[in-house]
Amino acid sequence: GLQPYKAPPSTMMRWISIAVVLGLGQSDAFSPPRSSSARSSSPLILSGADTASETDDILKPKYDIEPIPLRIGHGFDIHRMAPLEEAGQPVVIGGVTIPHKDQKWTDAEGKYVEKGGIYETQLGVVAHSDGDVIYHSIVDGIFGALTLPDIGQVFQDSDPRWKGCDSSKFMEHAYEVMTGYGYQIGNIDVTLILERPKVASFKPGMKDNIVKLLHTTPGRVNIKARTHERVDSVGELRSLSCHVVLTLERAEL
Repeated sequence: GLQPYKAPPSTMMRWISIAVVLGLGQSDAFSPPRSSSARSSSPLILSGADTASETDDILKPKYDIEPIPLRIGHGFDIHRMAPLEEAGQPVVIGGVTIPHKDQKWTDAEGKYVEKGGIYETQLGVVAHSDGDVIYHSIVDGIFGALTLPDIGQVFQDSDPRWKGCDSSKFMEHAYEVMTGYGYQIGNIDVTLILERPKVASFKPGMKDNIVKLLHTTPGRVNIKARTHERVDSVGELRSLSCHVVLTLERAEL
């Protein structure tokens, strides 16, 4: 029968290296526009072996992650949207910065207009990292499929290293963890939920980024987007959310 898969020492060392070289967060200042292609940058080296060890240990549970043929994961993420001057960073989804005209944002707290009134403004995402709901949901789904801790435990929002961090680094790390346990992407189904701005024309770029970062093929990645029928905070443009369902399959050795 199948024997429990245990990653070889060389793979474990790769995980430690990835944890160490994950980039330092950007400043609180407005981030420059990002292209729709998968982004890569030279990461900065972090000091402190303890930090790398902690990140590595949390992804190596004491129980065996059994080498079953197919695993299913679900990921979910939600972030607040606010006027760009308040959020401090643009709307980035699936690695694509979303340019848009001023949107009719509901000011629920009365910061800019009468409480509950409409404030026309450029929007940004309020988050510790860059707030990419698709990337965060995929990473969470991969970790979940492998019975590992959620993304919030691995990349804690209290850690200054992840301030303004490009979430493609989280995707790269999730890929290393997934392959280290002997799996590859089976398929990914993304449901992005936001009222505005419209994103239909940006979906091909998002899909291309995911394919490249996870070293898979276009026939295994799907992106759907829908509104929230003007209901709740998503419908009032005060938030956006995402669901991801994915499968992992045993990689051919």
